[in-house]
Amino acid sequence: MKRTVFLSVVLSIVIIACQSGREKVNARPSLGLPPIEMGAIQLSYSDTNSPEWKVIARRLDSFYRIQERAGFNGSVLVGYQGKILYEKYIGYSNKRENIPLSSDNAVQLASTSKTFTGAAILYLHQNKYLDIDHPVAQYIKDFPYPDITVRMLLNHRSGLPDYGHFVPLYRKSKDFISNDEVLRIMAQHKPHQEFKTNTRFKYCNTNYLILASIIEEVTEMSFDAFMQQYIFKPLGMTHTFVYTADKQLPSSATISYQGGYVPFPLDFRDGVYGDKNIYSTVEDMYRWDQSFYSNKFLSNETLELAYGPCSFERPGIKNYGLGWRMLCYPDGYKIIYHNGWWHGNNTCFYRFIKDNFTIIVLGNKHSNAIYRQPPVVYNLIKNTEAVGQFDDGAE
Repeated sequence: MKRTVFLSVVLSIVIIACQSGREKVNARPSLGLPPIEMGAIQLSYSDTNSPEWKVIARRLDSFYRIQERAGFNGSVLVGYQGKILYEKYIGYSNKRENIPLSSDNAVQLASTSKTFTGAAILYLHQNKYLDIDHPVAQYIKDFPYPDITVRMLLNHRSGLPDYGHFVPLYRKSKDFISNDEVLRIMAQHKPHQEFKTNTRFKYCNTNYLILASIIEEVTEMSFDAFMQQYIFKPLGMTHTFVYTADKQLPSSATISYQGGYVPFPLDFRDGVYGDKNIYSTVEDMYRWDQSFYSNKFLSNETLELAYGPCSFERPGIKNYGLGWRMLCYPDGYKIIYHNGWWHGNNTCFYRFIKDNFTIIVLGNKHSNAIYRQPPVVYNLIKNTEAVGQFDDGAE
């Protein structure tokens, strides 16, 4: 495909209608309630100048003062139907230089980057530049697993092993490794699959490394250039970028910290993108979230494909679609989300799509406690004591 042909594609725009109801909210939180089913977010206090909202905002401030004392260093944004309800920045972008974290400082999204990689593949599928049900070998030369399709990479049913485990078996250097070099190792050595293709789900970073390389092969553009031209710039995500090994991080990017503000050392995996290595801010991530309600990038039909659960071998509410994790509750309510962890970066991106309600938490000093923040924020805003199960896992 010629790059000039690809660049001429026109984004189709179909408007999604977002309905929401109203419910009266008590100024004081309920106490002693039994666990409840996950329910809709229907806010009567969406006006942030209202007395009701100011009560909720004070509760959130109180909660985040506790998180700060416990070591949280990061940013949080809560959005409802296109409006930012709450935004907070705590700690440092660069502790050594005494630079506080702000809306201009991009954080490594870790595995939340997969939402972009998956959506880019689905965009190419939507516009018939590739077919997700075709074999990967049709797009990646010398790919040694003929039964694996693009869809199986998207939904983590390929059976491929993680590149972080097999690369050291065939490569002694600890320098950054590239996507292309990982693919060459796979073509030469064909690492053993962990299970037969498409027989079960297992989360694997190798899948999204390969998807990024497919994007480059199909578009004849670098992954970085594609993301900038077709996602970040059109959506106004001015502080979002792909980090690649041939670049230096901009000074505005946050430092990744261990406990005690010790910078996290890099390793060979930091040269790979697609599974991670997108940097962004909570405001830009909210632009990303909102783009799906106006179909600025993907059509409604494609989003339905992305949000469909793909694995049913184990019972439970957790599942994975095409680039998204999801929680599917017995009452029919669904949360679309993706967490992330890489070095000192911990990320949460929760999307209550029925209600256009979003919780985003980005941290750049390692803390597993970040993954327990979204349910508390949900409780405080919905004015309840207990909710259905969230996911407190890193990825």
